[in-house]
Amino acid sequence: MRVYLDNAATTPIDPEVLKVMFTVMESNYGNPSSIHGHGREARALIEKSRKTIANLLHTSPAEIFFTSGGTEADNTAIRCGIIDNNIKHAITSRLEHHAVIHTLEAMQKAGTLSLSFVDTDSRGNIDYQQLETLLQNNERSFVSLMHANNEIGTLTDINLIGDLCEKYNAIFHCDTVQTMGHYLHDLSKLKMHFMVCAAHKLHGPKGIGFLHVNHQIKIKPMIYGGSQERNMRGGTENVYGIVGLAKALEIAYAEMAEHKQYIQGLKTYMIGQLTEKVPGISFNGEIDPDKSLYTVLNVSFPEMEMADMLLFNLDIAGISASGGSACSSGTDIGSHVLSAIGANPLRPAVRFSFSKYNTKAEVDYTVAKIRELCLVNA
Repeated sequence: MRVYLDNAATTPIDPEVLKVMFTVMESNYGNPSSIHGHGREARALIEKSRKTIANLLHTSPAEIFFTSGGTEADNTAIRCGIIDNNIKHAITSRLEHHAVIHTLEAMQKAGTLSLSFVDTDSRGNIDYQQLETLLQNNERSFVSLMHANNEIGTLTDINLIGDLCEKYNAIFHCDTVQTMGHYLHDLSKLKMHFMVCAAHKLHGPKGIGFLHVNHQIKIKPMIYGGSQERNMRGGTENVYGIVGLAKALEIAYAEMAEHKQYIQGLKTYMIGQLTEKVPGISFNGEIDPDKSLYTVLNVSFPEMEMADMLLFNLDIAGISASGGSACSSGTDIGSHVLSAIGANPLRPAVRFSFSKYNTKAEVDYTVAKIRELCLVNA
């Protein structure tokens, strides 16, 4: 059996998404910046997609800007949000994705801003009281805190953060890559200036995403070279990717409640089976359904010989999982998230992440293989 449990890294494309993308690839090849009929057809597809996304998120199409994915969207929000609004202080956590942390640290090193890190507990929960203190004791700040951690799944209270940012006139950027399409985001109510999406995290194509920019905030382009995206991002648009993104988000919203119940059931079942059948197992991050992203489960294994071979042995067994963020794979650097929450570095950790395509039988197979490996390496 082959089992794919690395959906936080990327998801399989939904067949309905593939279908609409193939249609566009075959029939709509015009450049959307061209004024002739072929170009106008492509432009119409982009604007229809933009409107679909905006309607789902309860915002204006004018606030949706298509990007190459989450990393570009994060970089644009951070760099342009800070520089173009003359912000000199930023607040983040040590649990953020490297697209956030590395960007802010580079700006700090360049002398653009001072940077504060809000504390987190051993489960990855933000210290909201300290966040308010940092906001209160510094000049206008740029706050970048993710909705759900991509490695351990702990959810952040973005409504509370939005309220705090409004109270202290701060700019709030939220990396919503892992929660877009899995949770409802009502931008008519969320007090957020920037939010991001990567289509491949919700059964859409790679290489396309979007940045939401609240109309209350003004930024200049990060990429120059054309008048695309209402003069905000130069470069010919990825038309079939944009159509695929809109279709994927449309499907996700239509089936959200059903899939949330189903996937949470798989996660809860795996927690129970691992706890029962693998002695010494524990979990990193929150696992309470109200506090944890239902697609992610980070498992801490007992100390064992050949701990560094655990993922390799799972792969041999046909099980695809991750030791952390896929963006850091191939390096020998440990997870910065697990280090930040004080996880025991001697205990190997594996992130299993689920989608609507996983089954209970796959969980059973995975748990059985984990038990075998733990017994052999005990």
